[in-house]
Amino acid sequence: MSLRLATFNVENLMNRFDFSGYRNQLNEDRTLALFDIQSEAEYKMLEQARAIAQSDDTRQLSALAIAATRADIICMQEVDNIEALKAFEYGYLFKMVGQGYRQKYTTSGNDSRGIDVAVMMRNETAQGQPIEFVRMTSHAYVTYEQFGLHTPELAALGSQANERIFRRDCLEVDITVGGLPLTLYLVHFKSMGPARNGLDGREATMPVRMAEALAVRRIIEERFGGDHAADKRWAICGDMNDYRQRVKIAGDDVDGYRFEVVDENQSCIDVLTAGGFCENVVERRPEMNRWTFYHTRGPEERHLCQLDYILLSRGLAAKNATAVPDIIRNGQPWRTIFPAGQEVERFPRAGWDRPKASDHCPVAITLDMA
Repeated sequence: MSLRLATFNVENLMNRFDFSGYRNQLNEDRTLALFDIQSEAEYKMLEQARAIAQSDDTRQLSALAIAATRADIICMQEVDNIEALKAFEYGYLFKMVGQGYRQKYTTSGNDSRGIDVAVMMRNETAQGQPIEFVRMTSHAYVTYEQFGLHTPELAALGSQANERIFRRDCLEVDITVGGLPLTLYLVHFKSMGPARNGLDGREATMPVRMAEALAVRRIIEERFGGDHAADKRWAICGDMNDYRQRVKIAGDDVDGYRFEVVDENQSCIDVLTAGGFCENVVERRPEMNRWTFYHTRGPEERHLCQLDYILLSRGLAAKNATAVPDIIRNGQPWRTIFPAGQEVERFPRAGWDRPKASDHCPVAITLDMA
């Protein structure tokens, strides 16, 4: 009995307009930045037109990427609410995969934009085994103080002890597959952000992600018992905004690109995998071929890295020791630089930078659940 499990940051799947760019340039779309907009009313009118015009192509590509995973269950990040998820599944995904993801669950997390994690599930696997929802538990309200995770580093960032740990949520979803239990932990950790306090964006925000990872591990250990948790059936799925390695890119398309794998000294992923608690199964792929995200701030700062994860419990990973996950990269924009031999055929109408399925690539794996 097998289950196809996937994760995907679908990026701003919203059913409302975000007008915050009028007062915060960091949120302003670059198209509108080209124009001299005289009033907030004019800005709102233009933003509505821009968002509607862009969204159809974007969501077609997002749906193609999800369809390509062939997933029975897909964990998602950056979903606005259940109505947005329903509209996307019915209007786009259902038209591509037929019998759709009838079961959809999300909740309100802590993101200031209102987006959060979500899960969509079929009623049964491709092999005909029933997938049944048992319960859903949000951990969005857990504070640093409650878990004893407030540190001087967090204080230096301005975080108070009574603040919530998760920037979105750690959503615990219990299901059964063919009558067998499985628990999913849906996460979307703190983004890296701009440089701060003399540190680059990754280092400056690392204390938050470290606390989030420690909190996820504690939630799992308290649920299943510290001595036995690693051997139970669970998986952590989501965008953790961190990596243990990156592939640095040098050169250009005229003289050729050069790729170098660089190991990082610290990563929040290490907190979760320490002691064999769980396994990052994407690391079963070759080092140069683990990336799910292309980062660039111009020719001097370009790399490929893994931001999107399926972490299997030690017990589940051992049972699926030969399973290697797939990474769906066909929805990447043309600007993404692929190492030699990894090029894929892009989905129709993918643009140089947009439209695109997402900056992130879906990750999918087939698990033996028997």
